[in-house]
Amino acid sequence: MRPFADGAYPSARPVWRGARIAPSFGIVTNRQLTVLACISVVVATGLGAATPSAAADRHTVHPGESIQEAVDAARPGDSIFVLAGTYYESVHITKSLTLRGSGPKTVITPPASPTRAENPCAQAGNGICVIGAPDRTVDRVNIRTLTVKGFRKSGIWASRTDRMTVEQVTAEKNGTWGIAQERSTRGVFRFNRARDNAESGIFLANTIDREGGATDTRHALVRHNTLTGNRIGVTVRRVRNLAVSDNVLTGNCGGIFVVGDEGVPGAGAMTIRGNRIHTNNKFCKGNSRLPDIQGAGIVLTGAEETVVRDNSVRGNVGASPLSGGILLFKSFVGARNTDNVIKDNEVQGNQPADLANQGTGSGNTFTGNRCVTSQPAGMC
Repeated sequence: MRPFADGAYPSARPVWRGARIAPSFGIVTNRQLTVLACISVVVATGLGAATPSAAADRHTVHPGESIQEAVDAARPGDSIFVLAGTYYESVHITKSLTLRGSGPKTVITPPASPTRAENPCAQAGNGICVIGAPDRTVDRVNIRTLTVKGFRKSGIWASRTDRMTVEQVTAEKNGTWGIAQERSTRGVFRFNRARDNAESGIFLANTIDREGGATDTRHALVRHNTLTGNRIGVTVRRVRNLAVSDNVLTGNCGGIFVVGDEGVPGAGAMTIRGNRIHTNNKFCKGNSRLPDIQGAGIVLTGAEETVVRDNSVRGNVGASPLSGGILLFKSFVGARNTDNVIKDNEVQGNQPADLANQGTGSGNTFTGNRCVTSQPAGMC
């Protein structure tokens, strides 16, 4: 008989008992196997009883059951496996675990009628929340292969995390961000699809509720994601030391925005490389922070020491102050773009220009780009 992925041998379907998956007769879990092995050692050798090592459990959630109850019952390091179906709830995570769906048909969406018993994640209007404490991050949370859609704020919202991974998630039609993180380090966001979210598909920031210098993300990675129909595909705001690479961005109002301010240290020290940023020509009305956005490929504002290279930026056309292929934009708060390198990009068919360098920044270089038009002239 073939074992389950977690080593359990089935002879009957697991039974949901309260908040945990409790195996019915005939199922032996990893943890039970460990205990049996220890008992065998005692019987065979006559040694004193040994303490069994803790082994991770897998909890399976079926349609009609609660993901949150499984999360609450899980121990750090456990896995929650959610079968295909629609789950009308928000999920609040404060411990290390893996939350894994069965693919895009595992859908987490708000209930039609919220209740007073909602968890803090639901109360804030988010789909999945991963929340640490001011004195302790929540580490190594993995969220994979599921869909979060239709939430008033973010599909996935994380704060004070370390080494969080979000992979093969679809985040769509959420009221603010698709996938967002603040006050966090070493996050990995890859192979996700973020579409039709009101703000950014993927958003990384130092903090959203106060000013301050850029924080070191310690090599966060945004890679191999597909971002369509959002206000901005990827926004990295007041952060440093990360890579945005090999993503596909099309049909947004803007592609990739690097945003800094007058805080110290400045935003930047990052790499934007190998992205395909084509026809981001949706129109988005301006707000108190930004003007209208349309036809914006890559925008740096208040950034320093950022390398933008080997990207394909084509057909981004608009009449917004932010329109064009690759744009170093003058900051509204006076922060300058300094010491950025724009190199070896294919930048063509963008209007009003393929390359533009605005403001009073210094030390910015444009070399080896395949382009036709620039502002000022002579950078192609």
